[in-house]
Amino acid sequence: MAEPMAKRPVRLISIVRHPVYSILLPVPVVCFTGVLLTDIAYLESGGNLIWLAFSSWLLLAGLIFGAMAALVLPIDFMRSPGVRRGAGWAHVLLFYAALLIELLSIFIHSRDGWTAVAGLGLTLSIVGGVLILIAAWLHRPAVKVMR
Repeated sequence: MAEPMAKRPVRLISIVRHPVYSILLPVPVVCFTGVLLTDIAYLESGGNLIWLAFSSWLLLAGLIFGAMAALVLPIDFMRSPGVRRGAGWAHVLLFYAALLIELLSIFIHSRDGWTAVAGLGLTLSIVGGVLILIAAWLHRPAVKVMR
């Protein structure tokens, strides 16, 4: 009786056979990349505050969906040996690092006006955007392994 259970494939948390983490991951990737673009637009516009508001809303949306993905990721990571192989560890570390940097960034972006973006705000947006893009790129082989 124990032998058939050992041969059963490991299933990740999924909706209609599609991993939930893979559904949630693109949202923070797009939002954090958008934050970088809106920060640059803010600096180039001479301080038009609508771009600062766009950055704040994109940060909030990316962090909400990133937090949901961050809750599902450890479960999938521990249940599937295919995810842990190759670049799996690097993906996990970069994803959580990007979330932490963007969490710090939302506090910086809550400042008033020019000081919210110029300097540290833009630097955090660049670092967070690059980290989340690399993490998403490293997640691609893991998705192929899961299928």
